[in-house]
Amino acid sequence: MTNLVKPVKSVIPVLIVFLAMMVPAGNALAQSDESKADDQLPRVRMVTSEGPIELLLRPDVAPETVANFLQYAKSGFFDGTIFHRVIPGFMIQGGGFTKELDRKPTRAPVRNEARPTLPNLRGTIAMARTSAPDSATSQFFINLSDNDFLNAGVRGPGYAVFGKVTEGMGVVDAIARKQTTRKQGMADVPVEPVIIESVTLLDSAD
Repeated sequence: MTNLVKPVKSVIPVLIVFLAMMVPAGNALAQSDESKADDQLPRVRMVTSEGPIELLLRPDVAPETVANFLQYAKSGFFDGTIFHRVIPGFMIQGGGFTKELDRKPTRAPVRNEARPTLPNLRGTIAMARTSAPDSATSQFFINLSDNDFLNAGVRGPGYAVFGKVTEGMGVVDAIARKQTTRKQGMADVPVEPVIIESVTLLDSAD
């Protein structure tokens, strides 16, 4: 199972099978020193059973990660997958399992493009992975808080941020409030599946 570092009360994160002050999602990548005009960057719409989420992606700073995500999106891979791990105050994770909790086969993993100038702030989307830095495939997570301990250089190579939520953060927060349980050996699974119905690339004119 794809892993994330999960915060614990001792402030020392524990690696599990995969809080800071909150800032607006629109400012989530403001700390990057490699900026590009938003209207030149790709945007995607993720339609979920809880509502739509729009994302602005950053191929200018995470080109391999964005290309990987868009390839999965364009192939329809994400359609019918779920947010299979939901942890309030931390993140919501999806993109790898069906609602029956069957793992979907993926392509080869991509290089970890995490960097200190792309921090895991509230509203950013990043790649989930195992303890191996270059192991991310299809699974991603959206940060619910400023998860500084996931940043590159804090406690290791970090988790690669490749975009941010521009619309629908309320949907993200609604997903975070879902009741969860343990199913088929997996923790933090929503009792009622939160389905990703589609992920589509938007035209700049949309």
